[in-house]
This record gives sequence, C-alpha cells and structure tokens, in this order.
Amino acid sequence: MRDDQARTAADLVLASAGIAAAYVVLTRPRLRRLVLRAVRYWLGASVPVFLATQARNAWVESGRRA
Repeated sequence: MRDDQARTAADLVLASAGIAAAYVVLTRPRLRRLVLRAVRYWLGASVPVFLATQARNAWVESGRRA
C-alpha cells in the first residue's frame, strides 16, 4: 500500500468513526445534553483566554507602556 493510499484509508476510518459517534450522541438525549454542557464549558474557558492573549499581544506590539 502506498503512502497516499494509507492516508486515504486512515481518513475514511476516522471519518466513519466521527459520523458514528455523532449519530450516537444526537440520538441519545442524555449524551446530547452532556456534550452540549461540555462544549459550553470549553467555550467558556477557551474563548476568554484567547481574547485576553490577543489583547495582550496587541498591547505589546503597539509599543505602549502601562
């Protein structure tokens, strides 16, 4: 099997697993609520940190002093 064929096969396996997991999560209300809650926590933690980091970097690059 050539390298590009192996990558294509791996991509297909990963895509199939992702689709199967999405189907299970969407068809089970308890799992759906759990996933939505986890996404809310993840976005609630990562987005403010990202914005604060970007603001700090912009301040440093502007050359201003505090």
